Amino acid sequence: MCEENSTATIKEFVFVGLTDSPELQIILFVVFLAFYMSTLVGNLGMIALIKVSPQLHTPMYFFLSNLSLLDVCYSSAITPKTLVNLLEDKKSISLIACAVQMYLFIGLGSTECFLLAAMAYDRYVAICKPLLYPVLMTPEVCSLLVVGSYVLGLLHSLVHTVFTFRLSFCESKMICNFFCDISALLSISSSDTYINELLIFYVSGLIEIITILCVLFSYTYILTSIVLRISSVTGRLKAFSTCISHLTVVTIFHGAILIVHFRPKSSSGSELQEVSDKIIAVFYTIVTPLLNPLVYSLRNNEVKDALGVIQRKFCV
Repeated sequence: MCEENSTATIKEFVFVGLTDSPELQIILFVVFLAFYMSTLVGNLGMIALIKVSPQLHTPMYFFLSNLSLLDVCYSSAITPKTLVNLLEDKKSISLIACAVQMYLFIGLGSTECFLLAAMAYDRYVAICKPLLYPVLMTPEVCSLLVVGSYVLGLLHSLVHTVFTFRLSFCESKMICNFFCDISALLSISSSDTYINELLIFYVSGLIEIITILCVLFSYTYILTSIVLRISSVTGRLKAFSTCISHLTVVTIFHGAILIVHFRPKSSSGSELQEVSDKIIAVFYTIVTPLLNPLVYSLRNNEVKDALGVIQRKFCV
């Protein structure tokens, strides 16, 4: 048992971090900095490209620009503090900063779940109901879907943050991770975390189920429509290209969440499990935000064409 301390008496937490080796910490700092800068350049570049390219002023790219903005904020909530801690001996974070980091991490991640579901609905309407698309996906509807995603995501995060930081924590206050993840915080609490675990399982689980089912149902109808209604090979390839890009992003994002937060209880607690959790955490906090602009730009001819137009303008 550990000595109990409420959050009212705790000033800071200390991260265990990714490694104790100074040489490896320097290598990780360089790698993470490169990923973070690439994430900023890639996502902000995508936002700028969509803004200045009239051919990309459609609902699909409106959602994509918001996805890029989410990825910038999502990565910025974790990576800068991680980079600082990699250069410091004491890898600490204040109580308030920890609460803010966890709130933003869960809130932005939840918002992305809802936004990916909205993007799937947009593709469903575009491919399955093309004649109704301008009526169903008006700028007002698109804005409402984006605002709703943020509201639901941040409200979901607020619930977890409030219930987590009402707990008492062990004297050591050592977080076995490199950021304020809810699972790591619950594991060092000396209070009963039954309610918190129920919230994760039922509330977070419900959000996962609803958003994943929305994507699955949308793409079931989309694939059926592509096979039955689109006769030209070019049309089918264009529709498949957009679908594959979106499904790749959804699979990567939801797959990491399901592995970390909804794995069987019996697999937790071992040293090997802690190492694998950290590797997965690095993937979905630092690597994944960079993948979205790459996936959409490399597999999307409209984005490539818009880039070509911009390049020609600068070359003239």
